Amino acid sequence: MRVPQLRLALNQIDSTVGDLSGNSEAIVHWTRHSAEQGAHLVAFPEMVLTGYPVEDLALRPSFVEASRQALRALAARLDAEGFGELPVVVGYLDRSETAQPRYGQPAGSPQNAAAVLHRGQVALTFAKHHLPNYGVFDEFRYFVPGDSMPVVRVHGVDVALAICEDLWQDGGRVPAARAAGAGLLLSVNASPYERDKDDTRLELVRKRAQEAGCTTAYLAMIGGQDELVFDGDSIVVDRDGEVIARAPQFAEGSVVLDLELPAAAPQPPSGVVNDGLRIDHVVLSEEPLPAYPAELTGGYAERLDDDEELYSALVVGLRAYAAKNGFSSVLIGLSGGIDSALVAAIACDALGAQNVYGISMPSKYSSDHSKGDAAELARRTGLNFRTVPIEPMFDAYMGSLGLTGLAEENLQARLRGTTLMAVSNQEGQIVLAPGNKSELAVGYSTLYGDAVGAYGPIKDVYKTSVFRLAKWRNRAAEERGQIPPIPEASITKPPSAELRPGQVDTDSLPDYDVLDRILELYVDRDQGLDEIVSAGFDAALVARTLRMVDTAEYKRRQYPPGTKISPKGFGKDRRLPITNRWRESG
Repeated sequence: MRVPQLRLALNQIDSTVGDLSGNSEAIVHWTRHSAEQGAHLVAFPEMVLTGYPVEDLALRPSFVEASRQALRALAARLDAEGFGELPVVVGYLDRSETAQPRYGQPAGSPQNAAAVLHRGQVALTFAKHHLPNYGVFDEFRYFVPGDSMPVVRVHGVDVALAICEDLWQDGGRVPAARAAGAGLLLSVNASPYERDKDDTRLELVRKRAQEAGCTTAYLAMIGGQDELVFDGDSIVVDRDGEVIARAPQFAEGSVVLDLELPAAAPQPPSGVVNDGLRIDHVVLSEEPLPAYPAELTGGYAERLDDDEELYSALVVGLRAYAAKNGFSSVLIGLSGGIDSALVAAIACDALGAQNVYGISMPSKYSSDHSKGDAAELARRTGLNFRTVPIEPMFDAYMGSLGLTGLAEENLQARLRGTTLMAVSNQEGQIVLAPGNKSELAVGYSTLYGDAVGAYGPIKDVYKTSVFRLAKWRNRAAEERGQIPPIPEASITKPPSAELRPGQVDTDSLPDYDVLDRILELYVDRDQGLDEIVSAGFDAALVARTLRMVDTAEYKRRQYPPGTKISPKGFGKDRRLPITNRWRESG
């Protein structure tokens, strides 16, 4: 008996939250591309029609209904464009028709759903079964779970369908796909990027394919939404977990590949299977395709090394935030230090140097080499550059207020913040805040000073990683025969805010390699004082560091959003009360 063939198109694309018409156009565009490649089944990511995550928009009946109407209109549009015979899997926002209102359940019973569009109709709908409720995810707040095991028969192959967390959690649709006798398990996802997640994701897909007993396709989203970045990296593995195809990271595109899959059973599967899921089986095309040359393999994209992966995430995050919010240019305060230099390099790569504006704002404490490093950065990158000294403003404030000590130091930062916001209002660029995760953790990013801005590109990057990424970016430029963007002096000189004579960061902070290791244990891993001390750190230093972190919560709450690249960023990942007398340090 001949083995059925199927040409699968996985469209790893970006979408924008709330842009139902724009997202629909993108789906039509990439369906056309898939059809031109001869695809027999086309798939798009989780909630691609509405964008993801929609957050409290899911609780607005008007938005839910707009999503449902857009789905039906999309089905008709695909048919009118000549793609009616091509099944298309699309993620969208739906609501349950059967869920009864009850206490603790989101009003209106919204669902994170997907549909199979065919012949101008919605042939099948299903909702995510496992709802994540950790990290940045609040899906119990927004959705009710699905209770079906959706299976579509396409050219004689039974294809089981799942949504993102259905693969990440044990049970549910993965073993149900085996029970249903599926020849292919297709999961559509909007899985946000985290450092090293690509390795975790690959092992997960391999494991689930073996559990499902069939070829498994994991389709991922690309792009950015507020603080989240989506890195693509779609994967197809065979039933033994061997990789068949893997898409590029941080790149939009379509993976099209020919698969040989088991023939569907003569009798369609039915009944209730794993976790009480009822099989919802729809036949779209019963007969296998005539044999054709299997020419498309999908390919295997080369993996990025760790630093390039991290840097790419920061570039994609900033680019998406600016573009999706209607901003074409950015403004940065250039101090000559490493943080603003790295932010400027990221901005130039994300938006083009012609759209990046830098201002040097020296005070009487600014060193000549810092002023020179800021100008040199501008020369190397080609960004727009000007100098606005703050000394006259500083003298005017000091004459009126007579500030001393820390108040005098912070005044300089706040004058710089005011200058940046004034220029932003006048010229229309958005200000980028240069604070890193180490500074935000211990409260060293001055409120209404260097914390001003619309976006913080390195908000989730520890200081040691800032140095590492700066070195990587320069090395990458040299390998391409380009001028390294970041002056060597900005990388090698001791970090300093330059708010008083001879000041360096280590006057009041431990070395960053020690500080960052303590912060990672406390912030990212939620370890307490005793655990951190037992890892080999000085008890007094740990207690002091934890105290600084705890008392700076109110500052972090006022910091702008920024790209999340760690398992626990300062934002939706880590939610602590501002008013809080519990101290790990006693």
